[in-house]
Amino acid sequence: MTLQHMERPVGIGTHEGTERVGAGGLGMDFQRLTVRTTVRIISRYGVLLGFLALWQAAASSGWVNAAVLPPVDMIVAALWKGLAGGSLLGDIAISLQRAGLAFAAAVIVAIPLGLMIGQVRAVETALDPILQLFRQTSALALYPVFILLMGLGEASKVFVIFWATLFPLLLNTISGVKEVDPKLLEMARVYGARRLTVFRRVVLPGAVPSIFVGLRLGATTALLLLIASEMIGANKGIGFQVMNAQYNFQIPLMFAAIVILAALGLIANQVLVSLQRRLCRWNDPAS
Repeated sequence: MTLQHMERPVGIGTHEGTERVGAGGLGMDFQRLTVRTTVRIISRYGVLLGFLALWQAAASSGWVNAAVLPPVDMIVAALWKGLAGGSLLGDIAISLQRAGLAFAAAVIVAIPLGLMIGQVRAVETALDPILQLFRQTSALALYPVFILLMGLGEASKVFVIFWATLFPLLLNTISGVKEVDPKLLEMARVYGARRLTVFRRVVLPGAVPSIFVGLRLGATTALLLLIASEMIGANKGIGFQVMNAQYNFQIPLMFAAIVILAALGLIANQVLVSLQRRLCRWNDPAS
């Protein structure tokens, strides 16, 4: 048999074979990507998913009292009904308005004050005793005082959130200023940098990471105090919805409101983390 009469193996060295190999390679890559993504999701959220599955099984099978600890699917249904029907949207808007106003006021007051206290020793010496006193006093313990002074309206609710949010942000800002490397400050002064330039180019960038830690702590504190303030003398808000649902024994709705509060906290934290990474790329170990 001559070489001309030898049959070429199908799929080897032909366009059809190249297409088959290429398709197979893409299929393998897709499978690897799917497996890798699944492993990443399980490693990150496996415990949470297992906890939810155990909760669902325990409530559905009667291991726990479903009237007190309803199944996850009932909570999800109540959450969907409240959001789709709009009954929870108004509460979310009111709560975000209260927490947002208090948090913004704390940022406006705490960051400039913390930057000044951290740099001026005389101001720190004068204010430190009263700051330490107020810092150790629970905002919830002072809430009745705020109610007496401002009434049960919006002012007392916003102010108690502001008061509790102020100190984590203020103290972290002061700490950030104090932790700036003294050698950098000395070098800037040796090169003739003015006080404003030193502040803008050395002090402020050095304090930003610590300020963001204070922002994240403050955001968490704002949501915690929001719940407490709305449970007293409020007729709107997520905290009110939690108490109202508990009084009326609408337990799935109560858990749905708690889920919303947790989601708001996660979103606020993620927004601040993303903003910190964008503004502090030089301080990000992953960059």
